[in-house]
Amino acid sequence: MDTLKIDSIPVLGLQMEDLFRQGTSWGFMLLKAVVIFLVGKLLINLVNKLVRRLLNKRDVEPSVKSFTASAVNVALIVLLIISVIGALGIETTSFAALLASAGVAIGMALSGNLANFAGGLIILLFKPFRVNDYIYAQGTEGTVKEIQIFHTILQTPDNKRTYIPNGSLSSGVVTNYNVKLRRLEWIFCVDYGADFTKVKTLTESILAADPRILPDPAPFVALHALADSSVNIVVRVWVHSADYWNVYFDINRIVYETYQARGIHFPFPQLTVHKGVQ
Repeated sequence: MDTLKIDSIPVLGLQMEDLFRQGTSWGFMLLKAVVIFLVGKLLINLVNKLVRRLLNKRDVEPSVKSFTASAVNVALIVLLIISVIGALGIETTSFAALLASAGVAIGMALSGNLANFAGGLIILLFKPFRVNDYIYAQGTEGTVKEIQIFHTILQTPDNKRTYIPNGSLSSGVVTNYNVKLRRLEWIFCVDYGADFTKVKTLTESILAADPRILPDPAPFVALHALADSSVNIVVRVWVHSADYWNVYFDINRIVYETYQARGIHFPFPQLTVHKGVQ
């Protein structure tokens, strides 16, 4: 019994030594992976800044700038992940083989992102819109702030940031308002019995007094429809895109005040009830 106990002491010592050696090795690999991760993040930030600086110095479109910067950032992050995995003692060749063998499954899982990536390339190639354009797409309208590798960022008029997948933008309907001229249209309703010639002349004088309304193409005023409770007058003018909303709201106010002052009244829905004779 004493001999067995004495013989077990060296064996236990060897086991503790191996455990200590393995723990030290694992700790060193973990420390190395953490250092690589932290240094890699720092280098990624520096490279991203350098790429943006180089793109800003060159005459590159803002759309291409944002897309390229986003693609470079994603590529660097992937390289960092592979480096950290290698530092942890995992064979990167085995890791790459595993990814290759699971390529079909990964491709199916990432089919939406691949479509978004392809959509971003289509947007950059055919340019249906660019950075700083005002567009309407997928039920959202706003100014294009960035075209990233997978998404396009819109800033709405109420200062919300909306991320729309590039795949849906490249395959869906997009309305681009970044044009030089735009047409404004109003439908003004007046009472039955109002003098249409008077209304038309008064409206044309209001339009002519606003220098933001272009004389060519000439403003258009016509009788649009004989509705249930009103005579509807259609008014169409052309303005510069920058003046669109200001002209729209200002003419609404001026027409309301001028019509009222000239005795032209705006109708409201009415219902006539006839009492039957019993």
